[in-house]
Amino acid sequence: MTMPKNTINVAIVGLGNCASSLVQGVYYYGTEKNADASGLMHESLGGYLPSDIRITAAFDIDQRKVGKDVSKAIFEAPNCTAVFQADIPHQGVKVKMGRVLDGYSDHMSTYPDKRRFMPLDAPEPTKHDIVRELKEAKVDVLMNYLPVGSQKATEFYAECALEAGVAFVNNIPVFIASDPVWAERFEKAGLPIIGDDIKAQLGATIVHRVLTDLFAKRGVAMDRTYQLNTGGNTDFLNMKNQERLESKKTSKTEAVQSVAAHRIEDENIHVGPSDYVAWQNDNKVCFLRMEGRLFGDVPMNLELRLSVEDSPNSAGVAIDTVRCAKLALDRGRAGVIEGPSAFFCKHPPIQHTDDVARTMTEAFIAGSHIEPATKRIAAAE
Repeated sequence: MTMPKNTINVAIVGLGNCASSLVQGVYYYGTEKNADASGLMHESLGGYLPSDIRITAAFDIDQRKVGKDVSKAIFEAPNCTAVFQADIPHQGVKVKMGRVLDGYSDHMSTYPDKRRFMPLDAPEPTKHDIVRELKEAKVDVLMNYLPVGSQKATEFYAECALEAGVAFVNNIPVFIASDPVWAERFEKAGLPIIGDDIKAQLGATIVHRVLTDLFAKRGVAMDRTYQLNTGGNTDFLNMKNQERLESKKTSKTEAVQSVAAHRIEDENIHVGPSDYVAWQNDNKVCFLRMEGRLFGDVPMNLELRLSVEDSPNSAGVAIDTVRCAKLALDRGRAGVIEGPSAFFCKHPPIQHTDDVARTMTEAFIAGSHIEPATKRIAAAE
Protein backbone atom coordinates (compact mmCIF):
# COMPACT_ATOMS: atom_id res chain seq x y z
CA MET A 1 0.00 0.00 0.00
CA THR A 2 1.59 3.32 -1.11
CA MET A 3 1.01 6.12 1.37
CA PRO A 4 1.19 9.90 0.87
CA LYS A 5 4.26 11.60 2.29
CA ASN A 6 2.44 13.07 5.28
CA THR A 7 0.39 10.03 6.18
CA ILE A 8 0.39 8.92 9.82
CA ASN A 9 -0.30 5.19 9.96
CA VAL A 10 -2.16 4.29 13.12
CA ALA A 11 -3.08 0.97 14.73
CA ILE A 12 -5.91 0.94 17.26
CA VAL A 13 -6.34 -1.57 20.06
CA GLY A 14 -10.00 -1.52 21.11
CA LEU A 15 -12.59 -0.31 18.56
CA GLY A 16 -14.89 1.20 21.18
CA ASN A 17 -16.58 4.58 21.47
CA CYS A 18 -13.33 6.55 21.73
CA ALA A 19 -11.91 4.91 18.61
CA SER A 20 -15.20 5.56 16.81
CA SER A 21 -15.02 9.27 17.62
CA LEU A 22 -11.38 9.46 16.54
CA VAL A 23 -12.04 7.83 13.16
CA GLN A 24 -15.15 9.96 12.62
CA GLY A 25 -13.09 13.06 13.42
CA VAL A 26 -10.42 12.21 10.86
CA TYR A 27 -13.06 12.39 8.12
CA TYR A 28 -15.18 15.13 9.67
CA TYR A 29 -12.25 17.54 9.56
CA GLY A 30 -11.28 16.36 6.11
CA THR A 31 -14.39 17.81 4.48
CA GLU A 32 -14.74 21.27 2.99
CA LYS A 33 -17.79 22.11 5.12
CA ASN A 34 -15.64 21.87 8.26
CA ALA A 35 -12.72 23.91 6.98
CA ASP A 36 -12.91 26.29 9.96
CA ALA A 37 -11.57 23.51 12.23
CA SER A 38 -13.94 24.40 15.06
CA GLY A 39 -13.38 22.05 17.99
CA LEU A 40 -9.70 21.36 17.29
CA MET A 41 -6.87 22.55 19.52
CA HIS A 42 -4.59 22.45 16.47
CA GLU A 43 -5.75 22.36 12.88
CA SER A 44 -2.21 21.83 11.64
CA LEU A 45 0.21 20.28 14.11
CA GLY A 46 3.79 20.23 12.93
CA GLY A 47 2.49 20.22 9.36
CA TYR A 48 0.13 17.28 9.95
CA LEU A 49 -3.63 17.69 9.46
CA PRO A 50 -6.26 15.37 10.97
CA SER A 51 -6.93 14.06 7.47
CA ASP A 52 -3.32 12.81 7.31
CA ILE A 53 -4.20 10.07 9.81
CA ARG A 54 -4.82 6.60 8.32
CA ILE A 55 -5.99 3.57 10.27
CA THR A 56 -3.91 0.73 8.88
CA ALA A 57 -4.44 -1.91 11.60
CA ALA A 58 -7.05 -2.56 14.29
CA PHE A 59 -7.60 -5.15 17.02
CA ASP A 60 -10.65 -6.02 19.11
CA ILE A 61 -12.18 -9.05 20.83
CA ASP A 62 -15.89 -8.43 20.19
CA GLN A 63 -17.61 -10.85 17.80
CA ARG A 64 -19.58 -7.99 16.22
CA LYS A 65 -16.40 -6.17 15.20
CA VAL A 66 -13.72 -8.75 14.43
CA GLY A 67 -13.57 -9.46 10.71
CA LYS A 68 -15.38 -6.28 9.68
CA ASP A 69 -13.91 -3.27 7.95
CA VAL A 70 -12.95 -0.52 10.41
CA SER A 71 -15.49 1.80 8.73
CA LYS A 72 -18.29 -0.58 9.83
CA ALA A 73 -16.87 -1.87 13.11
CA ILE A 74 -16.77 1.55 14.74
CA PHE A 75 -20.57 1.74 14.57
CA GLU A 76 -21.27 -1.75 15.92
CA ALA A 77 -22.78 -2.40 19.37
CA PRO A 78 -22.01 -1.88 22.15
CA ASN A 79 -20.72 1.46 20.78
CA CYS A 80 -23.23 4.17 21.60
CA THR A 81 -21.45 7.48 21.06
CA ALA A 82 -22.75 10.35 18.95
CA VAL A 83 -22.49 9.88 15.20
CA PHE A 84 -21.31 13.22 13.82
CA GLN A 85 -19.70 11.77 10.66
CA ALA A 86 -21.69 8.83 9.33
CA ASP A 87 -19.97 8.77 5.94
CA ILE A 88 -16.75 6.86 6.56
CA PRO A 89 -15.05 5.49 3.44
CA HIS A 90 -14.26 1.78 3.24
CA GLN A 91 -10.83 1.45 4.84
CA GLY A 92 -9.73 -1.86 3.38
CA VAL A 93 -8.62 -2.75 6.91
CA LYS A 94 -10.34 -5.60 8.72
CA VAL A 95 -10.43 -5.69 12.49
CA LYS A 96 -8.24 -8.57 13.70
CA MET A 97 -8.82 -10.67 16.79
CA GLY A 98 -6.85 -9.33 19.73
CA ARG A 99 -5.55 -10.83 22.96
CA VAL A 100 -8.09 -10.95 25.78
CA LEU A 101 -5.94 -11.45 28.91
CA ASP A 102 -7.48 -9.08 31.50
CA GLY A 103 -9.17 -6.89 28.89
CA TYR A 104 -12.60 -8.34 29.68
CA SER A 105 -14.40 -8.38 33.02
CA ASP A 106 -16.72 -11.33 33.64
CA HIS A 107 -19.32 -9.22 35.46
CA MET A 108 -20.38 -7.82 32.06
CA SER A 109 -21.92 -11.18 31.09
CA THR A 110 -25.01 -10.44 33.23
CA TYR A 111 -25.93 -7.36 31.17
CA PRO A 112 -27.86 -7.19 27.84
CA ASP A 113 -25.83 -7.94 24.72
CA LYS A 114 -26.24 -4.43 23.32
CA ARG A 115 -24.62 -2.99 26.45
CA ARG A 116 -21.65 -5.30 26.95
CA PHE A 117 -18.62 -6.76 25.22
CA MET A 118 -19.24 -10.14 23.57
CA PRO A 119 -15.84 -11.85 23.24
CA LEU A 120 -15.35 -13.89 20.09
CA ASP A 121 -14.62 -17.56 20.67
CA ALA A 122 -11.60 -17.71 18.37
CA PRO A 123 -7.86 -18.36 18.61
CA GLU A 124 -6.02 -15.39 20.07
CA PRO A 125 -2.97 -13.95 18.35
CA THR A 126 0.55 -14.38 19.69
CA LYS A 127 2.93 -11.48 20.15
CA HIS A 128 4.59 -12.57 16.93
CA ASP A 129 1.24 -12.28 15.11
CA ILE A 130 0.60 -8.74 16.37
CA VAL A 131 4.16 -7.59 15.64
CA ARG A 132 3.94 -8.97 12.12
CA GLU A 133 0.63 -7.16 11.57
CA LEU A 134 2.08 -3.85 12.82
CA LYS A 135 5.07 -4.16 10.54
CA GLU A 136 3.08 -5.21 7.47
CA ALA A 137 0.68 -2.31 8.03
CA LYS A 138 3.65 0.08 8.29
CA VAL A 139 2.24 1.42 11.56
CA ASP A 140 3.78 4.58 13.00
CA VAL A 141 1.69 4.93 16.16
CA LEU A 142 -0.16 2.32 18.26
CA MET A 143 -3.16 3.75 20.16
CA ASN A 144 -4.20 1.85 23.28
CA TYR A 145 -7.95 2.07 23.92
CA LEU A 146 -8.35 -1.05 26.08
CA PRO A 147 -10.82 -0.98 29.00
CA VAL A 148 -9.77 0.41 32.37
CA GLY A 149 -8.00 -2.25 34.44
CA SER A 150 -6.37 -4.01 31.48
CA GLN A 151 -2.90 -4.19 33.04
CA LYS A 152 -1.68 -7.41 31.43
CA ALA A 153 -3.25 -6.66 28.06
CA THR A 154 -1.74 -3.16 27.95
CA GLU A 155 1.69 -4.52 28.82
CA PHE A 156 1.27 -7.11 26.06
CA TYR A 157 0.61 -4.44 23.42
CA ALA A 158 3.38 -2.21 24.79
CA GLU A 159 5.75 -5.15 24.26
CA CYS A 160 4.42 -5.50 20.71
CA ALA A 161 5.05 -1.81 20.04
CA LEU A 162 8.64 -2.12 21.25
CA GLU A 163 9.32 -5.17 19.11
CA ALA A 164 7.61 -3.73 16.03
CA GLY A 165 9.39 -0.38 16.38
CA VAL A 166 6.31 1.86 16.66
CA ALA A 167 5.39 4.78 18.91
CA PHE A 168 2.92 4.08 21.72
CA VAL A 169 0.12 6.31 23.00
CA ASN A 170 -1.42 5.00 26.21
CA ASN A 171 -4.91 6.46 26.59
CA ILE A 172 -5.89 4.44 29.67
CA PRO A 173 -4.93 4.47 33.37
CA VAL A 174 -2.47 1.58 33.27
CA PHE A 175 0.90 3.07 34.13
CA ILE A 176 3.37 2.58 31.29
CA ALA A 177 4.78 6.01 30.43
CA SER A 178 4.76 6.89 34.14
CA ASP A 179 6.55 3.65 35.06
CA PRO A 180 10.33 4.35 34.98
CA VAL A 181 11.11 0.80 33.81
CA TRP A 182 8.79 0.98 30.81
CA ALA A 183 9.82 4.57 30.03
CA GLU A 184 13.47 3.53 29.95
CA ARG A 185 12.69 0.59 27.67
CA PHE A 186 11.06 2.89 25.11
CA GLU A 187 13.97 5.33 25.37
CA LYS A 188 16.54 2.58 24.81
CA ALA A 189 14.51 1.30 21.85
CA GLY A 190 14.58 4.78 20.30
CA LEU A 191 10.77 5.02 20.37
CA PRO A 192 8.49 7.76 21.74
CA ILE A 193 5.69 7.14 24.21
CA ILE A 194 2.90 9.51 25.35
CA GLY A 195 0.78 8.71 28.42
CA ASP A 196 -0.82 7.81 30.72
CA ASP A 197 -4.65 8.16 30.76
CA ILE A 198 -5.90 10.74 28.30
CA LYS A 199 -7.50 13.95 29.55
CA ALA A 200 -10.69 14.97 27.80
CA GLN A 201 -10.76 18.17 25.79
CA LEU A 202 -13.08 19.79 28.33
CA GLY A 203 -14.00 17.10 30.82
CA ALA A 204 -14.34 16.53 34.54
CA THR A 205 -10.61 16.25 35.29
CA ILE A 206 -9.44 19.29 33.35
CA VAL A 207 -12.23 21.46 34.82
CA HIS A 208 -11.45 20.17 38.33
CA ARG A 209 -7.73 20.87 37.81
CA VAL A 210 -8.30 24.39 36.50
CA LEU A 211 -10.56 25.29 39.43
CA THR A 212 -8.15 23.72 41.94
CA ASP A 213 -5.31 25.73 40.41
CA LEU A 214 -7.49 28.85 40.61
CA PHE A 215 -8.10 28.25 44.33
CA ALA A 216 -4.34 27.97 44.85
CA LYS A 217 -3.50 31.09 42.85
CA ARG A 218 -6.18 33.16 44.62
CA GLY A 219 -5.10 32.07 48.09
CA VAL A 220 -8.26 30.08 48.84
CA ALA A 221 -7.60 27.15 51.17
CA MET A 222 -9.36 24.07 49.79
CA ASP A 223 -10.49 21.77 52.58
CA ARG A 224 -12.39 19.08 50.72
CA THR A 225 -13.71 18.18 47.29
CA TYR A 226 -15.48 15.49 45.35
CA GLN A 227 -15.99 14.65 41.70
CA LEU A 228 -18.83 12.20 41.06
CA ASN A 229 -19.26 10.90 37.52
CA THR A 230 -22.05 8.86 35.92
CA GLY A 231 -22.37 7.45 32.39
CA GLY A 232 -23.92 4.64 30.38
CA ASN A 233 -21.17 3.46 28.01
CA THR A 234 -19.05 0.31 28.27
CA ASP A 235 -16.36 2.28 30.13
CA PHE A 236 -18.72 2.91 33.03
CA LEU A 237 -20.10 -0.63 32.86
CA ASN A 238 -16.56 -2.05 32.92
CA MET A 239 -15.79 0.06 35.99
CA LYS A 240 -18.68 -1.46 37.94
CA ASN A 241 -16.02 -4.01 38.85
CA GLN A 242 -14.31 -2.15 41.69
CA GLU A 243 -11.17 -4.27 41.36
CA ARG A 244 -10.46 -2.61 38.01
CA LEU A 245 -10.66 0.91 39.44
CA GLU A 246 -7.49 1.31 41.50
CA SER A 247 -5.32 2.85 38.80
CA LYS A 248 -8.20 4.98 37.47
CA LYS A 249 -8.87 6.54 40.87
CA THR A 250 -5.14 7.11 41.39
CA SER A 251 -4.81 8.77 38.00
CA LYS A 252 -7.79 11.11 38.42
CA THR A 253 -7.02 11.94 42.05
CA GLU A 254 -3.36 12.74 41.46
CA ALA A 255 -4.29 14.94 38.49
CA VAL A 256 -6.18 17.15 40.96
CA GLN A 257 -3.79 16.83 43.92
CA SER A 258 -0.84 17.87 41.77
CA VAL A 259 -2.19 21.41 41.27
CA ALA A 260 -3.52 21.99 44.80
CA ALA A 261 -1.69 24.53 46.96
CA HIS A 262 -1.31 21.85 49.63
CA ARG A 263 -2.01 18.16 49.39
CA ILE A 264 -5.57 17.39 50.49
CA GLU A 265 -5.99 14.66 53.09
CA ASP A 266 -7.14 11.41 51.54
CA GLU A 267 -10.44 11.36 53.42
CA ASN A 268 -11.28 14.85 52.12
CA ILE A 269 -10.95 14.15 48.41
CA HIS A 270 -12.99 11.76 46.28
CA VAL A 271 -12.42 11.68 42.54
CA GLY A 272 -13.67 8.88 40.37
CA PRO A 273 -16.41 7.04 38.52
CA SER A 274 -19.52 6.76 40.65
CA ASP A 275 -22.20 4.79 38.84
CA TYR A 276 -23.41 3.25 35.61
CA VAL A 277 -26.67 4.67 34.25
CA ALA A 278 -27.49 2.78 31.07
CA TRP A 279 -29.82 5.33 29.49
CA GLN A 280 -27.10 7.99 29.56
CA ASN A 281 -25.24 6.02 26.85
CA ASP A 282 -22.05 7.95 26.01
CA ASN A 283 -23.18 11.04 27.89
CA LYS A 284 -21.09 11.65 31.01
CA VAL A 285 -22.35 13.82 33.85
CA CYS A 286 -19.96 15.20 36.45
CA PHE A 287 -21.07 16.59 39.79
CA LEU A 288 -18.28 18.65 41.32
CA ARG A 289 -18.12 20.22 44.77
CA MET A 290 -15.25 22.19 46.28
CA GLU A 291 -15.22 23.58 49.82
CA GLY A 292 -12.71 26.17 50.93
CA ARG A 293 -11.93 29.19 53.09
CA LEU A 294 -11.50 32.79 51.95
CA PHE A 295 -9.92 35.76 53.73
CA GLY A 296 -10.38 35.49 57.49
CA ASP A 297 -11.13 31.76 57.13
CA VAL A 298 -14.64 32.63 55.97
CA PRO A 299 -16.08 29.47 54.35
CA MET A 300 -17.21 29.18 50.74
CA ASN A 301 -18.21 26.37 48.42
CA LEU A 302 -18.62 25.81 44.71
CA GLU A 303 -20.88 23.31 42.97
CA LEU A 304 -20.83 22.52 39.27
CA ARG A 305 -22.64 20.13 36.93
CA LEU A 306 -20.93 19.27 33.65
CA SER A 307 -22.56 17.18 30.90
CA VAL A 308 -20.50 16.05 27.89
CA GLU A 309 -20.51 13.37 25.21
CA ASP A 310 -17.61 11.39 26.61
CA SER A 311 -15.87 9.92 23.57
CA PRO A 312 -15.72 12.92 21.19
CA ASN A 313 -14.38 14.81 24.21
CA SER A 314 -11.52 12.30 24.34
CA ALA A 315 -10.96 12.22 20.57
CA GLY A 316 -10.39 15.98 20.52
CA VAL A 317 -7.20 15.30 22.44
CA ALA A 318 -6.30 11.95 20.86
CA ILE A 319 -6.09 13.52 17.42
CA ASP A 320 -3.27 15.70 18.80
CA THR A 321 -1.45 12.92 20.66
CA VAL A 322 -1.25 10.90 17.44
CA ARG A 323 0.34 13.80 15.61
CA CYS A 324 2.73 14.60 18.47
CA ALA A 325 3.86 10.96 18.54
CA LYS A 326 4.53 11.07 14.80
CA LEU A 327 6.45 14.35 15.16
CA ALA A 328 8.59 12.68 17.82
CA LEU A 329 9.29 9.81 15.44
CA ASP A 330 10.17 12.21 12.64
CA ARG A 331 12.63 14.02 14.91
CA GLY A 332 14.22 10.93 16.41
CA ARG A 333 12.87 11.65 19.91
CA ALA A 334 12.70 8.64 22.23
CA GLY A 335 11.20 7.83 25.60
CA VAL A 336 8.46 9.85 27.26
CA ILE A 337 7.55 13.02 25.38
CA GLU A 338 7.17 15.17 28.46
CA GLY A 339 5.18 18.22 27.33
CA PRO A 340 2.42 16.38 25.44
CA SER A 341 2.24 13.70 28.17
CA ALA A 342 1.69 16.36 30.84
CA PHE A 343 -0.75 18.41 28.74
CA PHE A 344 -2.79 15.60 27.24
CA CYS A 345 -2.75 12.97 30.03
CA LYS A 346 -3.94 12.71 33.63
CA HIS A 347 -1.00 10.66 34.93
CA PRO A 348 2.23 11.68 33.17
CA PRO A 349 5.61 10.81 34.68
CA ILE A 350 5.92 14.41 35.88
CA GLN A 351 2.89 16.57 36.65
CA HIS A 352 2.92 20.20 35.53
CA THR A 353 0.24 22.86 35.76
CA ASP A 354 -1.79 23.03 32.57
CA ASP A 355 -0.31 26.43 31.66
CA VAL A 356 3.23 25.08 31.91
CA ALA A 357 2.32 21.82 30.16
CA ARG A 358 0.72 23.75 27.30
CA THR A 359 3.81 25.95 26.92
CA MET A 360 6.00 22.85 26.81
CA THR A 361 3.72 21.22 24.26
CA GLU A 362 3.68 24.26 21.98
CA ALA A 363 7.48 24.42 22.21
CA PHE A 364 7.69 20.74 21.28
CA ILE A 365 5.40 21.23 18.30
CA ALA A 366 7.45 24.23 17.16
CA GLY A 367 10.62 22.15 17.39
CA SER A 368 12.13 24.07 20.29
CA HIS A 369 14.18 22.01 22.71
CA ILE A 370 13.20 22.01 26.38
CA GLU A 371 15.27 19.65 28.52
CA PRO A 372 12.96 17.14 30.26
CA ALA A 373 12.36 17.97 33.91
CA THR A 374 13.83 14.64 35.01
CA LYS A 375 17.16 15.56 33.41
CA ARG A 376 17.06 19.13 34.72
CA ILE A 377 16.49 17.86 38.26
CA ALA A 378 19.28 15.27 37.92
CA ALA A 379 21.70 17.93 36.65
CA ALA A 380 20.85 20.24 39.54
CA GLU A 381 21.56 17.49 42.04
